[in-house]
Amino acid sequence: MQAPSAFPLVDDILASHKEALGPDHSGYRNHVTRVLQFLFAMAPELRTSEQPVLIAAAFHDLGIWTARTFDYLAPSSLLAYEYLTAHGLEPLRQEVDLIIQQHHKLRSYRGPFSPSVEAFRRADLVDVSLGIIRFGLAPQFVQSVRAALPNAHFHARLLAFTGRQFLRTPLRPLPMVRW
Repeated sequence: MQAPSAFPLVDDILASHKEALGPDHSGYRNHVTRVLQFLFAMAPELRTSEQPVLIAAAFHDLGIWTARTFDYLAPSSLLAYEYLTAHGLEPLRQEVDLIIQQHHKLRSYRGPFSPSVEAFRRADLVDVSLGIIRFGLAPQFVQSVRAALPNAHFHARLLAFTGRQFLRTPLRPLPMVRW
């Protein structure tokens, strides 16, 4: 049984992709929820217009499973675009796309929608680094979020995907990383 979510919109989106996620559904859902918890702790002002970050969060890595590729930013953006179009939310497209496309940027993001894009980039890095990188978040807070939303093998799956990508394209093992 899954823990109740503070983000029903995310759960609704992920429910429609449960088959593609398969046994990774809980791990991905918890990853997305942890990222959002970290994001809103770092940038509480984003709560006043949270819809773009919620939608981007749900889709940001989803292309790994739906397109079966570790070069997943474009497929993830396409899924988000299809969702936005189907729900009459086209005005959110640029922000959602930038959040998805820039969430693995190595340097700080400076550009349109920088408050949400940069906060999301940092929040994702907090989770992907298992809380080693915290951007000022208290270690106890990060630990409590991680305890409430178990990893469910999410990081192990990422390592497996990375290994597979390296064997396929050793000169481009992390195609989603941006400078």
